[in-house]
Amino acid sequence: MKYIKDQENLKDKKILLRLDLNVPLKNRIITDQTRIDKILPIINFLLEKKSKILVISHVGRPKGKVNEDLSLKPICENLENKINQKISLIKEDIFNLKKEELFKDPKTQIVFLENIRFYEEEEKNDANFSKHLAKLADMYVNDAFSCSHRAHASVSKISEYLPSFAGLQLETEINALKKVTSEIKKPVSCIIGGSKISTKIGLIKNLIPKFDNIIIVGAMANNILSYKGNPIGKSINEKNCETIIDEIFKIAKTHSCSIIYPDDVVVGKNIEDDAQIKELNEVTNDDLILDIGPKTIKKIKDIIECSETVLWNGPAGYFENPNFANGCYEIAKKIIEKNKKNLFYSIAGGGDTIAVINQIKAINNFNFVSTAGGAFLEYLEGKELPGIKALN
Repeated sequence: MKYIKDQENLKDKKILLRLDLNVPLKNRIITDQTRIDKILPIINFLLEKKSKILVISHVGRPKGKVNEDLSLKPICENLENKINQKISLIKEDIFNLKKEELFKDPKTQIVFLENIRFYEEEEKNDANFSKHLAKLADMYVNDAFSCSHRAHASVSKISEYLPSFAGLQLETEINALKKVTSEIKKPVSCIIGGSKISTKIGLIKNLIPKFDNIIIVGAMANNILSYKGNPIGKSINEKNCETIIDEIFKIAKTHSCSIIYPDDVVVGKNIEDDAQIKELNEVTNDDLILDIGPKTIKKIKDIIECSETVLWNGPAGYFENPNFANGCYEIAKKIIEKNKKNLFYSIAGGGDTIAVINQIKAINNFNFVSTAGGAFLEYLEGKELPGIKALN
């Protein structure tokens, strides 16, 4: 893989830069700027090199049709303020654009194309669409790791028609994930949550041979508690997953990996209720399990203390209600405490996990926080990502 940071003579080069600016918008107002902050290094790097930057990105799922609610305009305005640099947003049909017309004003260094998913050819990985994009630039840079699991025109096919390079954030992401896949410092532990165990089975199976501890929390843990014969009341519980769980425990035994699940829980009658700590055998039919209990928290904190590497993906409870956020907060605080001593390496990923970390303003207290969702999980599952393959 070639990296843009290693390239010389970037002055006046037109760089087609694929970014992930799929930020949450409410009434065209950005509600979380994490992904915009993540692109600042590559933008500033190319500005310093005096390159001409042609940005392509997407917001939402417009399904190949123009939707002004999903325009990149609010993002351009936000980025303009962050870098104090004028940005042009081109709404003209991409098929009508010509390379020599994009940067007519010599002072213009950054141009955004409108939401690339306004074109149905993007998600079809259309060759002609990719060729036309390629005609607009001299080089292509992928700095959107979080989109790299998509075989889309601006992610994978484009690399067939332009010299292609990995961006700064993409390189950082891959290097971080190598620390929990191929360059692991042991003991290594994974805290994994989510609502459906079936969506994480590939991840769990791939990590078990490499990890010492897999800690299952959140609604996923309800499946294991039920599998082990514990009452779970009216809690979220995925049906027909006994075979999956049985497979997890068999593989873990083969590889001497410990599967950790709750010893006690925090329940409510509904998601807006007050919290009540219960032993596993005390859960009643009208209870909802919404967090892990103090004994489980202590066990997890002890495992973190003894680990050299920790990967966290998925919340421990229904953190949207502060009454059921204690498990998440205690896990985060323990990781932060150990990080401050420079004693281990920590990675967090997934939208809900980031939301928890942002709530306690601790995103800079982890060694690495991934904004990638599907790409993050697929890489950890050992799958080949089309956007990464295209750069190799």
